[in-house]
Amino acid sequence: MQAAPSTASEESTDFLPINGTDYVEFYVGNAKQAAHFYQAAFGFRPIAYSGLETGNRDNTSYLLVQGKIRFVLTSALHGKSAVADHVKLHGDGVRDVALWVDDATSAYEETMSRGAESVHGPIVLEDEHGKVIKAAIRTYGDTIHTFVERRNYNGIFLPGFIAWENEFYSVPDVGLKYVDHCVGNVHLGEMDTYADFYADVLGFRNLLTFDDKDISTEYSALMSKVMANGNDRIKFPINEPAAGKKKSQIEEYLDFYGGPGIQHVAMATDNIIETVTALRSRGIQFLNIPESYYDSVLDRVGTIDEELLPLKELGILVDRDDEGYLLQIFSKPVQDRPTLFYEIIQRKGARSFGKGNFKALFESIEREQELRGNL
Repeated sequence: MQAAPSTASEESTDFLPINGTDYVEFYVGNAKQAAHFYQAAFGFRPIAYSGLETGNRDNTSYLLVQGKIRFVLTSALHGKSAVADHVKLHGDGVRDVALWVDDATSAYEETMSRGAESVHGPIVLEDEHGKVIKAAIRTYGDTIHTFVERRNYNGIFLPGFIAWENEFYSVPDVGLKYVDHCVGNVHLGEMDTYADFYADVLGFRNLLTFDDKDISTEYSALMSKVMANGNDRIKFPINEPAAGKKKSQIEEYLDFYGGPGIQHVAMATDNIIETVTALRSRGIQFLNIPESYYDSVLDRVGTIDEELLPLKELGILVDRDDEGYLLQIFSKPVQDRPTLFYEIIQRKGARSFGKGNFKALFESIEREQELRGNL
């Protein structure tokens, strides 16, 4: 779970106080194999399990943790399942960005009164470790937000899960700390609709806006609005395609995912050079950045603490805003469909999202699209 300082005034005026990201749940074709991938490649630690052995006859779920990040990997145990339907349409992807709250019932009722669409009302889950209350609402596509109240629970994760670890296999983590933001892709004309949804229904504000002049290349463009909750612990950029000569990365995602959904999850680190070096050594592939990018990057961003050579060798991007600078890098898609990927980010004061890197980043994405025959 991500936590950060907040002020008394923020919490007193925020009708939906959120403590952080509780977990991100992925619906996948084979949760056991996906769990092994996230252990071996990303250094996540296996923590808890739900499946046939725990009385779950429909789905199997594995909880993996690194820092404050909790990933839940869920797959269906039979074909007549909402999980199976989701995977058939979308492939492996994010179903749920769960939000950690102190009062799930209040969060649900507040958002429903403001126009949310319900997935389910408050449900109480109990075992010998206490109780958890969950309620869920819909956002774009088949993505949902579950409100999770766990103040009266001291178990390993949720009722219905048991401790699980692979005693015969263990790898070090790679220094990932927390979920920095989750980016969603929606259809043309829907960005403002969902920005309004987060503002009106969840009380978020528009932190930043990027138009097609900010995010464009010779061939494609997109627009984006970054929505943030009252204490900035939750940030959801929302992208839509813009007119261009060729198919944008957003359109490619929408085609292969079968509709709107989470495009990428950004995970924070305190040392991006060490983290990316470790990830590359374990087989994670990142977008290739032209060497020419580094010829002028320091002229643009000024003095930084890091040596330029390792950033260049690893393909790490740099950008600066009024409050500091950031370093970031983007993986290639982590499944066969060109949909979900990851961002690794290190913030050194900056609160922005790398506007100065957009052109280099999107040209790299277009090169990958062209190789796939989708540009």
